Amino acid sequence: MNEALPVIRPVDQGIAKLMPDVDRERAWLLTVDGAPQSYVDLDDPTHIEFEYARRLAHAVDSAAEEGAPLDVLHLGGGAMTLPRYLAATRPGSRQVVVEADRGLLALVAEHLPLPGNAGITAHAADGRRFLERAPAGSADVLIADVFGGSRVPAHLTSREYASAARRVLRPAGLYAANLADGAPFAFLRAQLANFALEFDELALIAEPAVLRGRRFGNAVLLASHRPLDLAALARRAASDAFPARVQHGPALRRFIGDAQPVRDEDAVASPEPPDGAFGIG
Repeated sequence: MNEALPVIRPVDQGIAKLMPDVDRERAWLLTVDGAPQSYVDLDDPTHIEFEYARRLAHAVDSAAEEGAPLDVLHLGGGAMTLPRYLAATRPGSRQVVVEADRGLLALVAEHLPLPGNAGITAHAADGRRFLERAPAGSADVLIADVFGGSRVPAHLTSREYASAARRVLRPAGLYAANLADGAPFAFLRAQLANFALEFDELALIAEPAVLRGRRFGNAVLLASHRPLDLAALARRAASDAFPARVQHGPALRRFIGDAQPVRDEDAVASPEPPDGAFGIG
């Protein structure tokens, strides 16, 4: 058997590397400019390596009955970990992936091709522009995992963006976003304030050390008009190798505090992470 070799290629937003996992025969880690972006196992798409991606998967797992197909819009593609996961766990789902980096899409299509019957369509486009042109009420789930380098772009952090997300979702739809911040959480609190204007239900999933401000890290923001299955989410998040907590209700309102929504003209990208903040785990 030929040993898999790393692939290194310039893409639109930097230098992409695909590195084989020595422990899993057809699994790959994707980095861009050294920042981990995705991990996929072509033989087992239900294997999710990154903790934040598992938390996004937990959210989608709780969004509908087990195995029920969903219409899903993904902003941010990377190596398409979650689209592959949903194609395997919810066959018949219709998924649209929007990735701004055309070169990265080409690299993934060449070296990590999707199954032909996956029901996944990829578009090289800006996520905000695509979202604003998408039909109203066209998605059951909207997943946002967009990082320019290691920061969420500013145009995906405003109240107008939150309004566009609400418009595209169906009445019982779920919004799930991967964000990153550290104490004093000015960025994360403003994001929650944005979505509190548009949705009835909010929750936040993160490791306790992140929520307590002890370190910079990922946090998954959830928003919906229907009650979230918080008990199921809490069980799943607590059972991971790196357990997380689900913050909601009065505790989440205290976390938001006096944070105000941010309009487009005042929106900023998420904070630059400190060195070493985004390890692989």
